[in-house]
Amino acid sequence: MRCTNLTERLIAGGIPLRGARATGFSRLALAILLSLLLTLLLPHGLYAQSYTLEDILSTPFPSSLIASPKVDRVAWVFDNCGMRNIWVAEGPDYKARQLTDYDQDDGQEIGELSFSPDGSVIVYVRGGNTNRQGEYPNPTSDPRGTEQAVYAIKVSGGKPWRLGRGNHPVVSPAGDQVVFTYRGQLFIAPLDGSGKAKPLFEGRGGNGSQCWSPDGSRLAFISQRDDHSFIGIYDLKAETITWLMPDVERDDNPVWSPDGRSIACIRFPGRTADDSYGRELGLPFAIWVVDVETGKGREVWKCSNASGGFAQYYPEHPLMWAAEDRLLFYSEHEGWMHIYSVLVKGGEALCLTPGECEAEHAALSADRRTLIFNSNCGDIDRRHLWTVPVTGGEAKPLTTGKGNEWSPVAPATGKSIVLFCSTASQPAAPAVIPINGGNPRLIAPQAIPQQFPSKDLVEPQQVIFSAGDGLEIHGQLFLPRDAKAGDKRPAVIFMHGGPIRQMLLGWHYLYYYHNSYAMNQYLVSRGYVVLSVNFRSGIGYGRAFRTAPHQGPRGASEYKDIVAGAQYLRGRPEVDPRKIGLWGGSYGGYLTALGLARDSELFAAGVDLHGVHDWSMRGRRREGGGWGLYGEELLRLSYDSSPVADVSFWSSPVLFIHGDDDRNVDFIQTTDLVQRLRALGNAHVETLVFPDEVHDFLVHGHWLKAYHAAADFFDKFLKGKAH
Repeated sequence: MRCTNLTERLIAGGIPLRGARATGFSRLALAILLSLLLTLLLPHGLYAQSYTLEDILSTPFPSSLIASPKVDRVAWVFDNCGMRNIWVAEGPDYKARQLTDYDQDDGQEIGELSFSPDGSVIVYVRGGNTNRQGEYPNPTSDPRGTEQAVYAIKVSGGKPWRLGRGNHPVVSPAGDQVVFTYRGQLFIAPLDGSGKAKPLFEGRGGNGSQCWSPDGSRLAFISQRDDHSFIGIYDLKAETITWLMPDVERDDNPVWSPDGRSIACIRFPGRTADDSYGRELGLPFAIWVVDVETGKGREVWKCSNASGGFAQYYPEHPLMWAAEDRLLFYSEHEGWMHIYSVLVKGGEALCLTPGECEAEHAALSADRRTLIFNSNCGDIDRRHLWTVPVTGGEAKPLTTGKGNEWSPVAPATGKSIVLFCSTASQPAAPAVIPINGGNPRLIAPQAIPQQFPSKDLVEPQQVIFSAGDGLEIHGQLFLPRDAKAGDKRPAVIFMHGGPIRQMLLGWHYLYYYHNSYAMNQYLVSRGYVVLSVNFRSGIGYGRAFRTAPHQGPRGASEYKDIVAGAQYLRGRPEVDPRKIGLWGGSYGGYLTALGLARDSELFAAGVDLHGVHDWSMRGRRREGGGWGLYGEELLRLSYDSSPVADVSFWSSPVLFIHGDDDRNVDFIQTTDLVQRLRALGNAHVETLVFPDEVHDFLVHGHWLKAYHAAADFFDKFLKGKAH
């Protein structure tokens, strides 16, 4: 599959263009004919489009950026219209080239990249994780079935080879073996593929989070045992397991010291009888260091309150062993997510990223003396790169301006930093900057196709308004370039999922919201005013904002922010206050349905992608639903905080879009609500179901189909065509 332009779509759809040459039409005449045809096809011919949905979703999305430990070489994954492949680039020029050659939109993910120690081989995982029934994602309904497996490929080129089923591969320091997990157990295989993978040992619990000792003689791992977890050390020569400081706690995120004598970890309290997953987001935690030989540990630092647990689940590397005997970790205990530095021997933790802002993706320089991180410091609705010594000091900006920069890695020579970046008009792309900072230079510009409409995109504006209870809410306003007072244009409010997410003033760093940003731009090109709302419970604005009271199943307080967004739009001179729609996915789908159920007079239509519609059902089906939903009193409150509680007031038209192998939101959340609405008969209901598709659609064609359906649905009900 490849991305197609508009002319190709028209030809494929049967529009007879072949007569142009026979009748002597010029290319200009043909272009005029196509333009007139498009005008006739648009609702009322009111809003001319300069590009298609296929065009704006034609650019590849980058992820999984890694750097080789010994040579100036980086690698990443490009998802190009569903065709996922590994790309590499070498310094100092960093000219990019494609390494693998997967050429189908087959819904099979690629990720978890790692280099061999000498940088000559890349190990990766292809395929997604299983659902609760043990089924692998198969969104194309391939009769042959699918799997998740570990592969390796030479950087010099050639065909990849399969190492075995599993995920989370780690290459040994000698570069000769790979250990990975499969169904909760550890397997080992020769890196060159000369032998089959075999179990490393037989062990209880779910074993993972494995990491090699610096000399490659031992392997640390975590044994998860439901209410507690242990750090184990497997000696490959002696074939023995040693447990480090076993207790009733939950130890996680093991990191070796450079000399291999110690391991640092994050320790959480063990579960209690009334414990739940949702409470983990507020559990206190501590940093421990344990002597590998004696198995005895000591506490290095302890969170002073129950505020820091969330930060440990967000970053890829929540704990890092830096130079100067320093441990780096994330915490929210001072109100914002920051990175802290503490001596291995203990003492006061230094905040390396201070301010009313939040640190996010981070990496250490090759010598481990410098922290490189991205944050929204000084630019709260964007992301920029910063650097700071691990021993403390003033953080210095590496990038500035109207762009977004994230996921930095530091190649071995220490002369440059490779990163991902975007702007309002340039989608996410790999780039390089000098070690001291500067403007990002794209290293794979050829990957952005010619039909991508960068010059036709609008720059979203930062808007700030107050909710009904006075809380300050940030949003991004997308205005058509020709919008003017008195237009009476239809408008749409977009709500992200999560809810621990933040939309930015530009293309997003997560694939799901990269697509959402594209859809918002596409709606603008069709004449809509779009407002993206960063509602309370999201990230980027501090812990108090993220943990605002009465949110979600405990009162739906964030719905106030959506109503405030609607009132803001109603006050804009370009907007028709009677034609405001809602759209969003996951948590945004929940808020879409909540708005239509509670305020159909305010919201004229909605598109709900895989939303939660009954919190109480989620709590009962999913052991608290990830929100600690236990007990009849709380379950009743969670029901009252759900769209189903007000379904009898729902009269606005709605389109539901859902994949029936959704692992995040049970498909019954949509089947249940649709049946309720159809039984009442008060609202027009449409559905679009993707058999075997997961929550974050894996097939590019499904994104196109979903977004085309959403845009057509809004045209039908917000542009007056259906009334």
